[in-house]
Amino acid sequence: MSDNKNIDADTAAINERHRVRMERKKAIIDAAIAKADKEIGIIIVNTGNGKGKSSSGFGMAIRAMGHGMKVGVVQFIKGAMSTGEEKFLRRFPDEISFHAMGEGYTWETQNRERDIEKAELAWEQAKTFLADPSYGLVLFDELNIALKYKYLDVHKVIADLLERPAMQHVVITGRGAPDELIAIADTVTEMAVVKHAYAAGIGAQLGTEW
Repeated sequence: MSDNKNIDADTAAINERHRVRMERKKAIIDAAIAKADKEIGIIIVNTGNGKGKSSSGFGMAIRAMGHGMKVGVVQFIKGAMSTGEEKFLRRFPDEISFHAMGEGYTWETQNRERDIEKAELAWEQAKTFLADPSYGLVLFDELNIALKYKYLDVHKVIADLLERPAMQHVVITGRGAPDELIAIADTVTEMAVVKHAYAAGIGAQLGTEW
């Protein structure tokens, strides 16, 4: 019986220490939130070699739609095959405008001039979104790849991004984000590989990769 009392006392002490720590943490977080009182459209860049860049981008697109925001999507590089996100989001034509404007990954197309032409056309579509304040969030999927291979001029892209409507959010995905883009972005996340099924010989799976 005394052992149970000791356990109960230890648990109560642990719980109280936790409560005190969380109380202090809440005060710090509340103070930080109070200071972060700006409301403005932000540029988010998802990059790195790990999985999840586009997945996160499309998650934010759906989140924005859930709040009644109009969304625009331009996919660079991708477009040779239909993806699950495209099939799903095309069910909501009044809420999202979806443009898959690539012809496949560079190792498949093997035609730099054609890739540049498609990237330039895709950026023209992107600019129509960036000029339209009715779009609350725009997603430029795999734009980083087009910039990495210099299919587009990063300085011109940045100039267009910075001229967008004040409350418009932009999400940019793809590995190899250029330093210039990272410098002007508000939020940058680098996905790192810890483990990937492909290394074990498991191919791209329907519903998880495309």
